[in-house]
Amino acid sequence: MTLRSDPRDFSFVLGGPLFQLLRRAHLSDDALMLVRQRVVVIALLAWLPLLVLSALEGHMLGGSVAIPFLLDVEAHVRFLVAMPLLIIAELVVHRRMRPVVRQFLERNLIPESAMMRFEGVIESAFRLRNSVLAEGLLIAFVYGVGILIIWRQYVALDATTWYATQFAEGSKLSLAGMWYCYVSLPIFQFLLVRWYFRLVIWTRFLWQVSHIELSLIPMHPDRVGGLGFLANTVFAFTVLAVAHGALVAGQIANRVFFAGATLPDFKAEIAVVLILMLCAVLGPLLVFAPQLAQAKRKGLREYGTLAQRYVREFDRKWLRGGAPADELFVGSADIQSLADLGNSYEVVRTMRIAPITRDAVVGLAAATLVPIVPLLLTMMPLEELLKKLFAILF
Repeated sequence: MTLRSDPRDFSFVLGGPLFQLLRRAHLSDDALMLVRQRVVVIALLAWLPLLVLSALEGHMLGGSVAIPFLLDVEAHVRFLVAMPLLIIAELVVHRRMRPVVRQFLERNLIPESAMMRFEGVIESAFRLRNSVLAEGLLIAFVYGVGILIIWRQYVALDATTWYATQFAEGSKLSLAGMWYCYVSLPIFQFLLVRWYFRLVIWTRFLWQVSHIELSLIPMHPDRVGGLGFLANTVFAFTVLAVAHGALVAGQIANRVFFAGATLPDFKAEIAVVLILMLCAVLGPLLVFAPQLAQAKRKGLREYGTLAQRYVREFDRKWLRGGAPADELFVGSADIQSLADLGNSYEVVRTMRIAPITRDAVVGLAAATLVPIVPLLLTMMPLEELLKKLFAILF
């Protein structure tokens, strides 16, 4: 049976109203190219007006504010580092995730009887990805929750800054602050929550596929029944992980430089973003755990029975005098067959119940923490930090 949807076209980032808008504006093509143009236009739309307006108001480098615009590390990291990374991550994920559906088919993991159901799973993911309503709700969430609640109450600094002046009765936004609050931040937050929506689409796709009875092979050398290719999908999200790490690093830097905080004060925030990325990227792969556990139990039972039959015959032939008198023990293929059977059983015994590797966990964690590492320099000089590092290594 042939799928109506071309497996080569599977991508949970290639679609939606924003994608169509970018295509009409000649900032994207059908393969998410022109990424440099998108990064420049979107980043400048969010950042450049802030520079101009803060300069006009005298808040660009000094004046009466505690945090002038050019010294606001968080704003620059958000719009000139994290936002471009969110855009670049689209192309990276699109290219690395496209082979996933083909792998399910090329490895014959989907039984012929389940092809129609698999086709339905793919089309359902496409419909959700292209939903106008979904992206409309994301915009409503950004303005209703992201700006009015999260940013105003938990993220904005309680100090006179280039974007807001503090009074006894509350804060008042400057002209730059109005653009920041109602244009720049919503653009960034929309790109961010749109990524979370895409992760939901990916999780839903895997969950639906996991409810198809897959043709898993317990003796597959990848030790996950043939699903080992899914572990490699984790590395597609490393750019997204770096973007999250950069966002947290920018927030911490502002509070260290202007609020008297220290890096250890933010252990909880760092741990939260690390756990968030690990759960968001690795968590969806756990949906295959029940099938993999069942395949492992079945494999141990079947290969255990086969091994029992073989070793009984081997014992009867070579230890109980059952071998023909003219058959030599040295050089017999029976020994190699016994070793091969033992190796096969060991593969089944060590089969994992999730397509997650240690390299994937370490790589994702490292990508998340890399942007935060430079903040160690706020705790000790670079020379002292290097001395401690060399002392550990040498």
